Amino acid sequence: MTRATAVRAVLAVAVLLVSVYISLTMSPRLGLDLQGGTRIVLQARDTATVEADRETTDRTLEVLRQRIDSLGVSEPTLTRSGEDRIIVELPDVQDPRQAAEVIGRTAQLTFHAVEGPAVEEPDEKPSGSGPTADPSPTADPGSTADPDGLTLSDEQGRALALGPARLSGAGVEDATAGFDAQGGAGWSVSLEFRKDAGQDWKRLTGEAACHPAGDDRRRVAIVLDEKVISSPQVDPSVGCKVGLPSGATQITGSFSADEARDLALLIKGGALPVPVEIVEQRTVGPTLGAAAIDASARAALIGAAATALFITIVYRLFGALAAVALGAYGVISYAALVALGVTLTLPGLAGFVLAIGMAVDANVLVFERAREECAERPKRSLRSALTTGFTKAWSAVADSNATTLIAAGLLFFLGSGPVKGFGVTLAIGVIASMFSALVIARALTEIAASTRFVSDYRSVNGIARPGAVRTWLVRKDPQLFRKPVRWLVVSVALVAVAVAGIVVRGVDLGVEFTGGRLVEYSTSRPVDVETARDTLAAAGFGDAEVTTAGDGDLSVRTGKLDNDGEHALRTALAEEGGETTKVRDELIGPSLGDELRRNALIALGVAVAVQLAYLAVRFRWTFAVASVGAMVHDVILVVGAFAWLGRPVDGIFLAALLTVIGYSVNDSVVVFDRVRELWGANRRTPLDTIARRAVLQTVPRTVNTGMGALFILAALAVLGGDSLADFALALLIGICVGTWSSVFTAVPGAILLERNAKTPPPAPGKRKGKGSARGRQGASQRDPLDNGARV
Repeated sequence: MTRATAVRAVLAVAVLLVSVYISLTMSPRLGLDLQGGTRIVLQARDTATVEADRETTDRTLEVLRQRIDSLGVSEPTLTRSGEDRIIVELPDVQDPRQAAEVIGRTAQLTFHAVEGPAVEEPDEKPSGSGPTADPSPTADPGSTADPDGLTLSDEQGRALALGPARLSGAGVEDATAGFDAQGGAGWSVSLEFRKDAGQDWKRLTGEAACHPAGDDRRRVAIVLDEKVISSPQVDPSVGCKVGLPSGATQITGSFSADEARDLALLIKGGALPVPVEIVEQRTVGPTLGAAAIDASARAALIGAAATALFITIVYRLFGALAAVALGAYGVISYAALVALGVTLTLPGLAGFVLAIGMAVDANVLVFERAREECAERPKRSLRSALTTGFTKAWSAVADSNATTLIAAGLLFFLGSGPVKGFGVTLAIGVIASMFSALVIARALTEIAASTRFVSDYRSVNGIARPGAVRTWLVRKDPQLFRKPVRWLVVSVALVAVAVAGIVVRGVDLGVEFTGGRLVEYSTSRPVDVETARDTLAAAGFGDAEVTTAGDGDLSVRTGKLDNDGEHALRTALAEEGGETTKVRDELIGPSLGDELRRNALIALGVAVAVQLAYLAVRFRWTFAVASVGAMVHDVILVVGAFAWLGRPVDGIFLAALLTVIGYSVNDSVVVFDRVRELWGANRRTPLDTIARRAVLQTVPRTVNTGMGALFILAALAVLGGDSLADFALALLIGICVGTWSSVFTAVPGAILLERNAKTPPPAPGKRKGKGSARGRQGASQRDPLDNGARV
């Protein structure tokens, strides 16, 4: 064992031990789509006097945090997103009506003097100074109502004329509900004000105390969102102009415990610096998340077992060692997710499972390279061939993983909600897969290659002899690119069919991109779609689109529908289907739908531009343009396939599409890396001949890597249920068309571009060392374990 191998082995063992410890002692942080609960996105809005910037949004968040804490929700999470959005996550909350009502209030809390009964109906939309008007003295007892004040109904529905706001909710220090068992006063709400606000409150109640008991003008109105939530009388014991001090204020009445707590909550919540609007609301039932975790776990086990069996059959002992490294990859990537505190979402879970299948890519590249070395120089040692395989495969491994990391970065920065989690898990998976292949698998295979048994019995190790596919291709030597135009014609025809589907059938944009509401229900009694549609139409929901979902569940999609409307819709379904449980609920506001749709197009455009820029730097511009052309070809085919199949295009589909982009470029990079190498060594050979050789040499890698991902995706499509089926389907289609396009679209395109390009062939690889050309050539072909000494 060499020193480098020993270092790799020690490093691998150390990382594995730490990963196992983390996996056993720490629990993953599950997103709401896996543990169940409600996620609400609030958009802060500008007012005439206040701009919804970062500072006001942060203050709004703190006010909302107090309200949510008072709701008693277990471990709620509030975070600011961007400059003016707040994300609220409420675990285990299945009916968000109460939370949305409390959270969504603009909560412009103000305190007003009551100027007497109103002579007109209450204002629907009060004007004038409104509840946020500047303080002004209370009207004289004998005067008429202030024309610049408000006219609102009190708790009993009586219209009251209110003066301008004398105090805002921002001055409230605390509000608590309490029960007076000794005095028999029942439930009450105690108020405490901040210093300056306490003096304003004292003046307000002192002026109200100048009116006789029972007079409406002895009342103080507490107004929230232009609605009187309480209008208590000032106690007769309070003298005129004396008022109530801050700590001695109690609101009493015939409150129930819930009413007192709700009133205290509303008052303590205070005024939000700016109004907020619910632009997104998602609710996931606990059974759906548990089912998704279970299905993903089974898909991961079955897919990983199939992948391990496949690479063991193809590469024998070294394939089995790569399968061991694949298991280590799973442990390391899971531990990294847990240790970094990454929130594991449903798309993220799918990304974790998918990365298992893609993790064999680097091993396949190395093993195929090592097979080539053994075929070219049969007498060289197995360890030497393996070392050369790792060395020569490095550029393809680095470039292919870089393109996948670019796709993961775009998912994180341009995706929304759970899709960001997919980008994080995909990026962690790529890094962990490189470690498992270049450190763990390399250490295991080098140790095995050093043994006499493996070295002597070459049929055991799996790389000493070329594979059956490569042997067959070399014997047939098909002239693939003698007429490259014909392959491009086939690709153009496929694109035309896809575009026809987009035009004729249309793209079924999900509610995430159009706005509206999508709710999935489970009923205790079977209800067919037509019956459900008729039932909802009779209940006033004639525009609802009803489809089946899952095992007998119903999916209802509507336009604008608030939480009360959703409750009424569920009640109507319950009359026909018995006990009706909400499995999943997504509400997207129209403005957010437009934004998400726009961001999706931006993400695709940025993906094309970034991949083109990267490939142009790493390769020739002709190779870059051809690769990006193949990538666009793949995107159109996947979208067209979903259009023909009538499948929805949503955020998870976007995640799959960006992954397809990374995978497509990954395949093209491997092919063009080999073209660059062969062309540099044979500069006078025609490019179509070079391309044919490169494709024939890389086809085994492309097929073997694709099979690993296909095993995982097939398991996800069959076992993942509705939540992951479309995601897996998009990737299945994408991998198939990506494999095709990397050979029969990108390569012919590059050949045609090169015919008109004036750029000379790539220069041969740089060699180190001095001496004659012959000496340098000999050095370049030297065995990596040969120090050059001769006797």
